[in-house]
Amino acid sequence: MSISLEALEVEVLRLRAADRARLLDRVVASLDADSARDAAWDAVAARRDAEIEAGIATEVSVDDVLARLRAELR
Repeated sequence: MSISLEALEVEVLRLRAADRARLLDRVVASLDADSARDAAWDAVAARRDAEIEAGIATEVSVDDVLARLRAELR
């Protein structure tokens, strides 16, 4: 027997906030099944973080990045 989406929603919303958050994490993880891609991005992030820590690279603020992008798109 399957449960309707509406009935499931009612039941989920009855859960404590922490349990809903844990359920949400599990549902999102089930939709994003490309673990190789995730591992590759994690490796890139770790490498960049190490470069910043070592002084090889510098951080760029979000405002600077957006300004550069806007200038390139004009």
